[in-house]
Amino acid sequence: MRASLIQIAVDPDESVEARRQRAASLVVAQRGSDLVVLPELWPVGAFAYTVFEEEAEPLQGPTHEVMARAAAEAGVWLHAGSFVERAPDGILYNTTLVFAPDGGRSAVYRKIHRFGFDKGEAVMMGAGEELVTVALPQTTLGLATCYDLRFPEQFRGLVDAGAETLVVAAGWPERRRAHWTLLAQARAVENQAYVLAVGTAGTHADIPQAGHSIVVDPWGEVLAEAGSDEEILTVEFDPAKVGATREQFPALKDRRLGLAPPS
Repeated sequence: MRASLIQIAVDPDESVEARRQRAASLVVAQRGSDLVVLPELWPVGAFAYTVFEEEAEPLQGPTHEVMARAAAEAGVWLHAGSFVERAPDGILYNTTLVFAPDGGRSAVYRKIHRFGFDKGEAVMMGAGEELVTVALPQTTLGLATCYDLRFPEQFRGLVDAGAETLVVAAGWPERRRAHWTLLAQARAVENQAYVLAVGTAGTHADIPQAGHSIVVDPWGEVLAEAGSDEEILTVEFDPAKVGATREQFPALKDRRLGLAPPS
């Protein structure tokens, strides 16, 4: 399976519409990949709280339209990162869209864990409530966004729901980059799953971004890692390694806590 992680730079001097079109062009250029992934809140910037209200869109707004068309043109599964969604009741969400190679929408995930410690996203946005997986022909994706990476119970729930490849779209700050790499490897090892984690590059809202998108295999080995600048990280991996790893070292079968009680 071939995956391309688009570590796009968020430049405050570039308009949201210009970045949408540029992101779409980058997606289309990945024709030949099976899966393409964009980072968190790339249209506006994950820390650009002051423009969330202004730039919020309905679910089937301009980002949905542009990304659906890009997925179809490239013929790829597209994890379109996330954008600021305004729900019909007016609540804002940090929302991920996944499109099939024909451009049809396959999944919607609203970020469960909001970052900000009583400010920013934590108070401006609603919290998602549902774990979301997406069945591709080669593997089943489990969806998470940025701060979710710090909550292992979410990933264990995704694995229990059948996930074999955990996809994390993020806008992770440079000052905590060591945590980014460590947690991506931890989520891979403890769940015996691939982790595809893609972040943004550049600086937005005066917060330098970590970049360093990373692909980790079920043993915790880093298969590929980007630098700090805008970059497209492409990697080929074997989804069958998940099942082989879980059979060879069946740690998940030895779990005793957090299991649903027998009915």
